[in-house]
Amino acid sequence: MNYKQTAEEVLQYIGGEENISHLEHCSTRLRFTLKDNSKVNMSQLEKVDGVMGVRQNVQCQVIIGNDVVEVYDEVKALLGDNVSNTEEAPKQKQKLGSVLLDFIISIFQPLIPAIAGGGVLKSLLLLASILGLISDQSQTYQILNLVGGAPLYFLPILVAMTTANKLKVNQLVAVSAVGALILPEMTAMLAEGATFLSFGLDNIAYASQVFPAILTVLFYAQLEKWFTKVSPKPIRIFFVPMMSLLITVPIALLLLGPLGYNVGTAFSSIIVSLYNQFGWVATGVLAAVLPLMVVTGMHKAMIPYAVSSMSELGAELLYLPASLAHNISEAGACFAVSIKTKDKKLKSTAVSAGISALFGITEPALYGVTILHKRVLYAVMFSSLIGGAFAGIVALQAFALVGPGIASITMFADKADPMNLVWAFAVSGISFVVAFAAALVLYKDKEVVNEVETKMETAVVSDAVLSSPVNGKVISLSEVKDTVFSSGMVGDGVAIIPEEGILVAPEDGEITMVFETKHAIGLKTANGAELLFHIGIDTVQLEGKGFEAFVRSGEKVAKGQKLIAFDIDLIKEAGFDPTVICVVTNKDNYTIRSFNLEKLVTNDSDLLAISPIA
Repeated sequence: MNYKQTAEEVLQYIGGEENISHLEHCSTRLRFTLKDNSKVNMSQLEKVDGVMGVRQNVQCQVIIGNDVVEVYDEVKALLGDNVSNTEEAPKQKQKLGSVLLDFIISIFQPLIPAIAGGGVLKSLLLLASILGLISDQSQTYQILNLVGGAPLYFLPILVAMTTANKLKVNQLVAVSAVGALILPEMTAMLAEGATFLSFGLDNIAYASQVFPAILTVLFYAQLEKWFTKVSPKPIRIFFVPMMSLLITVPIALLLLGPLGYNVGTAFSSIIVSLYNQFGWVATGVLAAVLPLMVVTGMHKAMIPYAVSSMSELGAELLYLPASLAHNISEAGACFAVSIKTKDKKLKSTAVSAGISALFGITEPALYGVTILHKRVLYAVMFSSLIGGAFAGIVALQAFALVGPGIASITMFADKADPMNLVWAFAVSGISFVVAFAAALVLYKDKEVVNEVETKMETAVVSDAVLSSPVNGKVISLSEVKDTVFSSGMVGDGVAIIPEEGILVAPEDGEITMVFETKHAIGLKTANGAELLFHIGIDTVQLEGKGFEAFVRSGEKVAKGQKLIAFDIDLIKEAGFDPTVICVVTNKDNYTIRSFNLEKLVTNDSDLLAISPIA
């Protein structure tokens, strides 16, 4: 891969450097916060050499895989200081949940490398001590143990930096405000019962705390912006930070610190209570749904809990054990596919992705193998359920916040319970074997077909040749702004940007389903293909308003018969995308070819050829 060329093309297709307001990366993805998401050319971005996939929600996530650091460095070199210095464009209207998720990811994602590195170092030391390679009473051990514990101890400082960076305020002053809370002298005073202006201060050790730091920086950000507006420019350089610190730190000690501490304690207590209530079932179910959570980015919502649990309890007993079962399951399934498939490209991808998954990096496996093949996804989810449930039964605990895998297996080392590490190996073995066996049985090769425009005469007698169900412009599924459809998880097909609000039957068949809100309908053709027509993105929230159905489930329909009428203007005014998705849901049994991509079509235009696989 030419890293510089990849970086240049990625920047080009996300709307140029002027469209970027924030950039970071995780273990496999470039994460862009953009000023205008509509400027992203999804179809071209996914074709860039080195790009494994693109996911767009609160952030534009460009999946690179194991070369993400090298591509990130090239992107940063091309951007220079433009991202941090560029003024913000008018913000797009976003839902509160999207804004909150973006805020959480931006704060917690950058913390992972430091916390993971320190945690693994401590776990390796602990394992060496258990094996008798080094005494835990030696100064060498104690010094290295302090090194490993430093990221967690100074977690408030790290959180202050990432929060200030997200809020675009002075990082050093924000760190100073939070740093005052963890000064040794301050900690000693609080322990002895300190007061401020006759108000008593709670005895809280703020080292390793997350939420007090976040609340403190949020408050400081408002003060900084206000004092910057009102202070005379000649004295602004010292007056703004002085006044901000003078007010922020006392308020943090009196109100924000105790509030944040109680929030963190309650957060961890709720998770532990749920775990105690549902036990192994919770771990098993979480492990089973992790493939879907990772694909949609929702697994990031677990990071604040995991960080809080580590700082509060010193261990984590739900998310990381479930992740171990899922990660190793991905590896087992990929190796099974590599053995069974005859597709040389898929074989190579599966081997590489399987190795990455063994080491705790699952995106290459998910986007390169699992999500593209429904049967493999079923195998991974089943194996994750079994492995996760076993982890819950044995009460497996993790002691380092890092992606669980073979290389980081020492994160489960526990001197108080040596069996914890043994159970971690057992979970890994069960997950690998079950996934390997399940994928070996379930996976079947399908003919690799490129989407090409060709004459209808190439279709054989058993083909179902579908006409377009609506008038409009045909686009690739990858351009649909819904990862459930664009990833191919639901099925293979195309989408149409409608110009007229009428959906007709593209072929003779039987109606299998009419959704109660009338925004989706199922049709089964004569050759057994099961079609799903989904009108709009998230239009289920309209609860049927603007939709009218003319058929019922079980009814036989003829090609060209009117099925649903929908109000395009009403859908747009409600803030939803009216794109119509047309997919074959039982895609593993058919070869599917598309026609007229990027062209305007009518109900008389050919759209898909669906041929049963012999």
